[in-house]
Amino acid sequence: MNIKSQKDFFCGLMFMAVGVAFAWGASTYNVGTGARMGPGYFPLMLGVLLAFIGAVITFTALVVETQGGDKIGKWAWKPLIFIILANVVFGVLLAGLPSIGLPAFGLIVAIYALVFIASMAEAGWKVKTTFILATVLAIGSYLAFIVALKLQFPVWPAFITG
Repeated sequence: MNIKSQKDFFCGLMFMAVGVAFAWGASTYNVGTGARMGPGYFPLMLGVLLAFIGAVITFTALVVETQGGDKIGKWAWKPLIFIILANVVFGVLLAGLPSIGLPAFGLIVAIYALVFIASMAEAGWKVKTTFILATVLAIGSYLAFIVALKLQFPVWPAFITG
């Protein structure tokens, strides 16, 4: 069998893998029935639906002829590394890393770090625009998570708040 569209084929495989992983993870929870849904019902159905969509996309990539074959291009390593690094740094700054003695820096510092590191993935990023975006996201996150939802996690670094 010949792959007609590489992009769709590998996209479908990725959808199927993520869907099966979600469905498998959800099966460890109480699923319940349609009338009395348990905590695992929604993730299980979502995983099954995602795997089904992936199977349809993969099948289409094997059957439907596309012009040019939709070849997969080169990997964009710089954006990939910056986006992953931004998320890791956000988690470390938000919660700290007690195993090496790094204290929690709080929500505001973590959001600024996340936005600045992720913005470096863009080809022509500007510091002023990034600073404005980080400020808007920090204020919005503070209002949503701390004020509205009343979640309990550090907002500022521990060495400032005491």
